[in-house]
Amino acid sequence: MTEGHAARPSDLLALTAELVATPSVSKQERQIADLVESRLRSLAGLGVYRVGDNVVARTELGLPVRVVLAGHLDTVPPAGGNDVPRLHGEVLAGVGAADMKGGLAVMLDLARSVAAGASSGGGPALDATFVFYTAEEIARKHSGLLVLARTRPDLLVGDAAVVCEPTGGAVEAGCQGVLRALVRLAGQRAHVARPWSGRNALHRLGPLLCAVSAWPARHVDLEGCNYVESLQAVRAEGGVAANVLPDLAELELNYRFAPDRDVDAAGQALQDLLGQWLDDRDSFEVVDSAPAAAPALGHPVLAGLVAAADGHVRAKLGWTDVAFFAERGVPAANFGPGDPEIAHTATEFVTRQSLVYARRVLGQLLGV
Repeated sequence: MTEGHAARPSDLLALTAELVATPSVSKQERQIADLVESRLRSLAGLGVYRVGDNVVARTELGLPVRVVLAGHLDTVPPAGGNDVPRLHGEVLAGVGAADMKGGLAVMLDLARSVAAGASSGGGPALDATFVFYTAEEIARKHSGLLVLARTRPDLLVGDAAVVCEPTGGAVEAGCQGVLRALVRLAGQRAHVARPWSGRNALHRLGPLLCAVSAWPARHVDLEGCNYVESLQAVRAEGGVAANVLPDLAELELNYRFAPDRDVDAAGQALQDLLGQWLDDRDSFEVVDSAPAAAPALGHPVLAGLVAAADGHVRAKLGWTDVAFFAERGVPAANFGPGDPEIAHTATEFVTRQSLVYARRVLGQLLGV
């Protein structure tokens, strides 16, 4: 790491650099969980709990409102040497800098301030729970939040939640749902020199792909947030041999749907769109899904978050663990430092300015 500012409790860029320097590719989070747990256990005024490599810290002040702040410990695999954090003035580059070790640094600093206030009797305004969890960047079934929900659901209880994913300084309300569907088109094998004696399943993909490409994206406005849906073909397969008409073709679709639909309604809408190109021998199957989350901006905690962020709010285009909390009746929103557009890239970075701004907004929400 290049030379930078000395590590002070309030030096968010240095704290982020320390976290980036701690490797935590999905399912390899033990080292960073140890670091986070150590820092939290050094603070008076917090109860600290560890479940596997998930770490939770919380106040127990008996205040009427509790907010949960959540952030994932894992990153995607490094690329282009970005496993080594590099400071360039007020900018820190490295794997996970934006997604989301900058957010983790802000959470740790907030926990420090909340603990100090709880010990001294000078705050915070809300009871707070800080959830540092594993395996967000891989299949949802591995998520540390699901582990906590199965084993210690009491640690996830709250009146509202903030997922500290990178949002570029705006509150990103709710999130889209995700549906992956597999379409199988049947054909009949024949010699390629006599195609009229068979049916080419691959050729049948043509009209289907044209329909998906021409699909007009739905725009759904909820609570002043515009959710733009997306439908994309992400995989096509088929073929038997160079001289045989294929008797099967498969097409995988990824549909990101707005929060006005649940998974069942999204699946039905997609099946209705494709139905005119399918016959009795074909099949449509939803192979994976995750629910959307409504904005819920009317909740006092989330309204306070928007106010603290100077009214900067927009729809979340994509899926986040806001949906996890919404499924459990906890209104939630996304807010954290860093630019989501550069997440997972080899040149991922976070700036001191974005860290300080996120810390100010969330600190104002918590009253610390």
